[in-house]
Amino acid sequence: MPVSVSRRSVVLGGAAALVGLGAAPAAAAAGAFAHPGMLHTSADFARIKKDLAAADPVATSGWQRLTANGRSHSTWRPRPLATVIRGGTGQNYSQFYLDVHAAYQNALRWRIGGDTANGDTARDILNAWSRTLTVVAGDADRFLAAGIYGYQFANAAELMRGYDGFDLAAAQALLRTVFYPMNDDFLVRHNTACITNYWANWDLCTIASIMAIGILCDDQALVTRAVDYARSGAGNGSIPHAVPILHDSLGQWQESGRDQGHSVMGVGLLGAVCEMAWNQGVDLYGYDDNRFLKGAEYVARYNLGLDVPFAPYSWGTGQRCAPRQQTVISASARGQLRPVWEVIFNHYVRRRGVPAPNVSAMATRVRAEGGGGDYGPASGGYDQLGFGTLLFTRAAAVAAAARTPSAPPSTAASRSGSVRASAGASPGGAVEAGPTEAPTGSSGSAAVDPPDLALAGQQSGLGAGVETIAGGAAVAAALGGALLLRLRNRRNPAE
Repeated sequence: MPVSVSRRSVVLGGAAALVGLGAAPAAAAAGAFAHPGMLHTSADFARIKKDLAAADPVATSGWQRLTANGRSHSTWRPRPLATVIRGGTGQNYSQFYLDVHAAYQNALRWRIGGDTANGDTARDILNAWSRTLTVVAGDADRFLAAGIYGYQFANAAELMRGYDGFDLAAAQALLRTVFYPMNDDFLVRHNTACITNYWANWDLCTIASIMAIGILCDDQALVTRAVDYARSGAGNGSIPHAVPILHDSLGQWQESGRDQGHSVMGVGLLGAVCEMAWNQGVDLYGYDDNRFLKGAEYVARYNLGLDVPFAPYSWGTGQRCAPRQQTVISASARGQLRPVWEVIFNHYVRRRGVPAPNVSAMATRVRAEGGGGDYGPASGGYDQLGFGTLLFTRAAAVAAAARTPSAPPSTAASRSGSVRASAGASPGGAVEAGPTEAPTGSSGSAAVDPPDLALAGQQSGLGAGVETIAGGAAVAAALGGALLLRLRNRRNPAE
């Protein structure tokens, strides 16, 4: 049986720069930010252009998904609002997220295809909103808007950095003065609710927004805060709480007993957080022996129609932490397709050579990934920026067979590394995020782009996530000293 541990008794280290030996770029650790350096880098775009020029069928299928999307057209015109409302009376937030996705998609088309008409459109959308929007309002769902659209807007703005006429300062000011204060307030106060009331996706979109704002604004303190919270935050979005129970190689996702739509959404958000951190030199993917991968494998496996183990999960809701418990996994929205799997597959399997059979199978099922507008008209279809097949597909750095998912592992949850909240400590939320008890309420540095390098631990047979100074030194010598060596603990129970 799994061990129940009060989350407030779990102390995890908060160091921001747990970097793989030569695996992630060194920009953040060296005190400079890589630009572009959120979900995409200059090296990514060079790879994509090369693949398209060679008529690579995978890249071509991804490019076709992008260009077929109506929001990627240069004829799109912005409709900025002074006040965006999500939740409660007068909702108008769809007007914002449609424009954010149009800005992002046009920015991609300019970056990859080189058409200045797309670049001008992305610039004009971002400038219009930066100079008009002053308030994000609504009930508790306003925090979802601040998180999801904050990180998405920042990613679009990052792609337009340096473009003629793009007002970077205005975009930075909007995110700092409107979005970040809401992100900060949610992580500190959780809308005055019990810390465990809100489901993982609420924290995760907030972490993503803070990290993206920090990168856009070259603010190391914000990036460090996002990384620290992802590793050791008290809310359900930190990695130990998003994947609270380990079943051998699978990690039970925090929202699995709620529904599968939000579970997949959460996996996508954490994938975005990990990729942005990776591009700034921080390895959250590998944190706690690839704990995120175990959670992603669990969610992918169940949504492929295969069985997974489930251990009872208890938490507290509302303002007084009223006890609740889930005893079975939810089949609601099982098999839902969202464009979240390519970034995870391409990191673990292609970039790192770590087997991920269920994630691999799910990525194959969704390929080629589309983006906002390709997965239904409701807001859930815009929770992810998407187009991962085009943007993240890379050649394998280490040979690793993408095995077909087989029989489920033992139903006994691992005692080692499992973190679970006791009764009165783990999910909840409002409307999009959970139970009804939830209260309602009121400039860049020099660009540095990473190489894709295999870890020494993989090639020496040490296993996923195992890195040593000696192994790293051997790789550094083989590469002519090109790697910056850093020690990353595989798992430190004292953290």
